Amino acid sequence: MNELEQARQEIINIDSEMARLFELRMKVCKDIAYFKKKHAMSIVDTKRETDLINKNRTLIDDDVIEEYYVEFLKDLMSISCEYQSRLINGIKVAYSGVKGAFGYIAAKQMFPQAKLIACPNFEDAYKMTENGNCDCTVLPLENSYAGEVGTVMDLMFSGSLYVNQIIDMDIIHNLIACEDVNINDIKTVVSHSQALEQCENYLKKHNLKTVPYSNTALAAKYVKEANDPTIATIASSETAEIYGLKIIDKEINSVKNNTTRFAAFSRAQNRLNFTSTSKDEHFILLFTVKNEAGALAQTLNIIGAHGFNMRNLRSRPMKQLLWNYFFYIEAEGNINTQNGKEMLQELSAICANLKLVGTYCA
Repeated sequence: MNELEQARQEIINIDSEMARLFELRMKVCKDIAYFKKKHAMSIVDTKRETDLINKNRTLIDDDVIEEYYVEFLKDLMSISCEYQSRLINGIKVAYSGVKGAFGYIAAKQMFPQAKLIACPNFEDAYKMTENGNCDCTVLPLENSYAGEVGTVMDLMFSGSLYVNQIIDMDIIHNLIACEDVNINDIKTVVSHSQALEQCENYLKKHNLKTVPYSNTALAAKYVKEANDPTIATIASSETAEIYGLKIIDKEINSVKNNTTRFAAFSRAQNRLNFTSTSKDEHFILLFTVKNEAGALAQTLNIIGAHGFNMRNLRSRPMKQLLWNYFFYIEAEGNINTQNGKEMLQELSAICANLKLVGTYCA
């Protein structure tokens, strides 16, 4: 056997071992896929992929080979994501609204391979997952312009689902209408009341009459079906594409930094690795305090004493009890550590009700 034959035989042996390891890796990917489906997590985790590449490339000593190894890792991760998507292609995700609404766009962004189920309102969408008809539900938590979504906050307090994923989605409003329409033709704009309010300066500038509609996507559907050059709507570019409408003017928001936070809810809680201390990890608590002086301050002091940085604190009135409130807190850190468990124990002693709604990575 000459040198070439020896090298080829060595390649055969290496390929055989790589095939065994590849199959083993894909079987682990299968377990990950089912975990992600159960816990309403996206298939693609860009941050983890980047961290993994940066860590694994240091295993290669040859600088030139390292470049090829990075490409190999990217291809391997892409294949793994495709395999996971194939395995959980049947995942069903509920959202509130219709095709083209911001809830639909957020659900599509979180779960691009999923079957999306439209629901008429937030409560129906929530219950679709709570009763097992869907694997998860995507709902808005708050908007940087309009504030919290009270109905969703109330569902979080009274319901049984967990938040396992949150994304920030930029809300960009465009003036859209039928083909061959220009700005001078338009007399009336129909859209959701919040969209009309957020574009008030633009609408006044062009002296346009406004008519509120139930949501932006349905308004776009109405404009398409009416085929009236004097009527336009305000919606996203995705909505314009879905309903075959033309963007007359882009980004007409009065306030440009308009963002909505959407959460994915599922029946299972995503318990992060208790050894992790990443600042990217967050948790959400809902609680009520006893009607005693300083009870809320005690609660906040306990959270701070355990080193968890609060990013968000809100109160909401309880529907059943007049002048009683529950509180919503988002904080940084992994609550599944021993420190986090001890904090929950201390909080339970002074909170009338305490609920860990979810953990997620930002």
